[in-house]
Amino acid sequence: MPVKPREPPPPLGAADRGGDAGGQFRGKMGVSVGDLIWLAAAVMAAGVVTGILAGLFGIGGGAVIVPVLFEVFRTLGVPEEVRMQLCIGTSLAIIVPTALRSYRAHRERGLVIPGVLQQWSVPAIIGVALGSTAAAVAPAGVFEAAFSLIAAVIAGKLLFGRESWVVAGELPGSGVMRVYGLVIGIASALMGISGGSPVTMILTLYGKPIHNAVATAAGIGVPITVAGTIGYCLAGLPHQAMMPPLSIGFVSVIGVVLIAPISSYVAPLGARLAHRLPRRWLEAAFGLLLLLVGLRFLVRLI
Repeated sequence: MPVKPREPPPPLGAADRGGDAGGQFRGKMGVSVGDLIWLAAAVMAAGVVTGILAGLFGIGGGAVIVPVLFEVFRTLGVPEEVRMQLCIGTSLAIIVPTALRSYRAHRERGLVIPGVLQQWSVPAIIGVALGSTAAAVAPAGVFEAAFSLIAAVIAGKLLFGRESWVVAGELPGSGVMRVYGLVIGIASALMGISGGSPVTMILTLYGKPIHNAVATAAGIGVPITVAGTIGYCLAGLPHQAMMPPLSIGFVSVIGVVLIAPISSYVAPLGARLAHRLPRRWLEAAFGLLLLLVGLRFLVRLI
């Protein structure tokens, strides 16, 4: 039986030959250099917006970073089923250095309540682990709903809360405190925050001075953000194919590298603006911002 001659292979295209840098990059990573540059530019713009808003409202940034990143990743075409998880994981990673630096500064001034950190750290980490595990299996709508609910609670305290609102003059027993720590960890992992807002709210409701509450919130933010970053990196590995370039699981390395320094640099601009406005106006404005963001995610679910 005669052997059929082998047909010559088709001519190589530019991408196959590596005729340009974009072709070489696309062949290795599935994305062009132009796509990578666009992602970097969009995230840098998000860093500017985040920094101004964080400085304006005096917050760590998680409640602002998540909705800003959501719009960036939506524009870049990140699939909806993993977009919210990517925003939350990236937000937690961005906040790590800020939480650590803030905690050290507050600890040097002796404002941190050590007993609270001891009671809350382990339950908070367990809560973060539960939230991170949910990120691997739960639909994105769960996280959007959780963000909306938690944002509404925080917004309600900001808009309608008073300094006279006190549940008790002393903190509850160790059992209730551990439950608080667990809830704070879960809420932080589902919302992409360091726990500052719920921690401050709980401590002030038990009569603790606001400065001690903020300092303690910074302390609990360190284990929450570190554990959350690791958890979201691991949870997103099965979905790696849907992630934007240079991501580790549900954490965008580009987002962390670009937003963290840029937001820190720009934040003083927002802070200077904040000094010109009454504190009550800022609380009301941030409360309204959280309500709008929460409604924006809620509308998507309807």
